[in-house]
Amino acid sequence: MKDEYDVVVVGAGPAGSIAAKNAALKGLDVLLIEKRQEIGDPVRCAEGAGKFNLKQHIEPDPQWICADLTGSRIYSPDGTMIEMAEEVAGGEVGYVLERKVFDRALAQEAARAGAEVQVKTRATGLVIEDGFVTGINVMRIGEEHTIKTKIVIAADGVESKVARWAGIDTTLKLEDIETCTQYLVVDKDINQNYCHFYLGNEIAPSGYIWIFPKGNDKANVGIGILGSEVTEDMRPVDYLDTFIENKFPNAKIIEMVVGGVPVSGSIHKSYTNGLMVVGDAARQSDPITGGGIINAMDAGKIAGEVAAEAVKVGDYSENMLKEYETRWKSIIGKEIDCSLIVKNNFVHFTDKQLNSLAYSLKDVNFTSMSLMDLLFALFKANKKLLWDLRVIFKDVVKNDIDFKYRSEVKSSK
Repeated sequence: MKDEYDVVVVGAGPAGSIAAKNAALKGLDVLLIEKRQEIGDPVRCAEGAGKFNLKQHIEPDPQWICADLTGSRIYSPDGTMIEMAEEVAGGEVGYVLERKVFDRALAQEAARAGAEVQVKTRATGLVIEDGFVTGINVMRIGEEHTIKTKIVIAADGVESKVARWAGIDTTLKLEDIETCTQYLVVDKDINQNYCHFYLGNEIAPSGYIWIFPKGNDKANVGIGILGSEVTEDMRPVDYLDTFIENKFPNAKIIEMVVGGVPVSGSIHKSYTNGLMVVGDAARQSDPITGGGIINAMDAGKIAGEVAAEAVKVGDYSENMLKEYETRWKSIIGKEIDCSLIVKNNFVHFTDKQLNSLAYSLKDVNFTSMSLMDLLFALFKANKKLLWDLRVIFKDVVKNDIDFKYRSEVKSSK
């Protein structure tokens, strides 16, 4: 490990590895560090990713694809099922990955592009001079090092310290984080063709239970509930155990993982002098699903490219690096903002309301349904919901929604 690099990337998850790869491809001298001794382990993820967006970053490899799914099935509290084809099922439905292999493949691609990769290397602090991040302190196998760098890219996950050291606020309230527990289970009764999502305040208050098939009778079965809903008497693991006992009494648990997923919407500012923040560290995961693999890779690519542009002109200031935020927000920012609005409404839904919505959509063909069709199907089931969410659709159907809402209210009087 050298004493100086153009860019140091902290965290070898999807965001960090893609950032390191793209910076290295532009000719930069890049160091990618990972605090754990094995990249990709432990896995704290349901491991689902949409095929199209994934292919924008890496060619699919059977070694890290466990399942190729048909779509998703969503179950309301009373068991009403909504089936969605893969194309409209969301960014987490398509492939189910083997993250232990996938993350290492991404790091290997960064290395092939020219980045230096160091595991068991933990960031311990930043060097800040005249308001600029100019270096980073690390601990590698018990030895301390200070590394000079032009830019640091913080990809150190939901617990990110690097951004905080640079003065960026990454704090999360209890209602802004999903507390999660996941089992890898074996059970021959698990449908291997679909992702399954179960809603209901009795089984997962202000959250949901997921089943992501992994082939050979295996699946990730997990739960995420808002931190504000966790009590000493009922933890996520307690809800999950009850669900598995009722749904899959013969399931065998072979792995377990716990962790938190940010569902707060992105941080207010994802850059400062000499530093950019990507992935879960920047709260770029989807506030509804908690999924973040694709968003992290998209943001990582942009961060790597902007770092190269900054090094080329010798400008590492906020004014230069804000281009990173401008670009990622134009690609994934609006989707995150919209998902946050939806999440903040749905967490207050009663089981009766969830059942009503599901019933209104149970016979809908989601392979051919237009946005307008979906909006008015939802509107029919719950007029107040669509009114609360109208800001999301204002660019598409604002006038129609306002008119329809006013007409319905007027006629109800």
